[in-house]
Amino acid sequence: MTDQYQTFARSPIGKLVIKNLGLPAPTLLERFESATPVIKGPVLLGAAPDGLFSAAIAQVLSNIHANSYSGNDPELQQIAAAVGLNLGAFHPGDKASRFKAVLFDASGIQSPQQLKALYEFFHPIARQIHASGRVIVLGIPPESAVSVQQAIVQRALEGFVKSVGKEFKRGIAAQLVYVAPDAAVNIESTLRFLLSPRSAYVSGQVVRVAKATVVDVDWSKPLAGKTAVVTGASRGIGEAIAHVLARDGAHVICLDVPQQQADLDRVAGEIGGSTLALDITAADAGEKIKAAAAEHGGLDILVHNAGITRDKMLTNMQPEQWDLVININLSAAERINDYLLQHAGLNPNGRIVCVSSISGIAGNLGQTNYATSKAGVIGLVKFTAPLLKEGVTINAVAPGFIETQMTAAIPFAIREIGRRMNAMNQGGLPVDVAETIAWLASPASTGINGNIVRVCGQSLLGA
Repeated sequence: MTDQYQTFARSPIGKLVIKNLGLPAPTLLERFESATPVIKGPVLLGAAPDGLFSAAIAQVLSNIHANSYSGNDPELQQIAAAVGLNLGAFHPGDKASRFKAVLFDASGIQSPQQLKALYEFFHPIARQIHASGRVIVLGIPPESAVSVQQAIVQRALEGFVKSVGKEFKRGIAAQLVYVAPDAAVNIESTLRFLLSPRSAYVSGQVVRVAKATVVDVDWSKPLAGKTAVVTGASRGIGEAIAHVLARDGAHVICLDVPQQQADLDRVAGEIGGSTLALDITAADAGEKIKAAAAEHGGLDILVHNAGITRDKMLTNMQPEQWDLVININLSAAERINDYLLQHAGLNPNGRIVCVSSISGIAGNLGQTNYATSKAGVIGLVKFTAPLLKEGVTINAVAPGFIETQMTAAIPFAIREIGRRMNAMNQGGLPVDVAETIAWLASPASTGINGNIVRVCGQSLLGA
């Protein structure tokens, strides 16, 4: 659906009206295009003293051939040189320089006084980041700290990053990546995603990376040879997920209810996939999913996307409206997971990605059933993650306002509020959810397990 306000905001008269009235001015977000670099533009790298991840960051920047710079930091220059990254010199007083991404290794910050390193690095360059730019701060999980001061300052990074995401505007996304002290080798998949236009509508997020086996992939086709099942794949977000996973090399089995067979055939035909007409609430759904995937080498990726809404104020909600939403959105995923995990239904290093919602994080008026189901999805992920073996992971995405047929049916005033109440001042697109799922589904994302990643443009709700 077209965002008419955003179109107006880019017109000459619209720019004038918006400027004079102080209205939101959405930036046209850059999104991924095939055969383009991970990041188009200079990257500035900084670090607090004694950082744990500077070498790993420099290695990723070298791997993606980023045009990289740093300030007057001999230690950082030496670390970069050791991994083959040529860091250009940047002088903080140089106001002419502009950067597409800024990365800062804050893992070495040990005390509240040392937090000023964040101010000293970001303050001079806050206005020198391109539109649709990226800010990424890396730290260690506070629970990994060896002192109360270290735990305090590493947790403080979250407040800093989320504030930056709201302050810098112009489509600039800010993220915090907590990396376990022994997991530096596991950050490449995450940095590639967060640096690239694939993460256009992801901002203000905290991603946790743990130590895991390193899996090498062809970054141009990271899902080559993999088989994926996407539920609810006949339209909307599910259709976008199917397209992106197929683009990245997977054979996608498009699953939806039999009534959607025509649309399933269309989507599968467009991506060279196959179809599975199935009610996911059926008792044998897990068995049929396993059998369908077995015809293509077994199941590597399962995306629980199918879901419905039956919105009513709780006082007016009928029992069947409650039961239907809980059964489809939550219980079906639980039953399918149980079957597959108990019957070797996922290949080693497999991926389960669930679709939750910011409604499950913040709640929403008239959506007690939906919000309950989507909060339950988060519970499913959190409980299951530590139990998985053989490199299998489970994560969830939590979309905010995404431009779909469902949001198009929302009354105009409420729709406009939903679009603007985020740091990007606009709704997201189905492809934004799909790109995030593709990152979590990558074989290289071995260290990402139990994460809930919001795809909401840093919504002001539940922040």
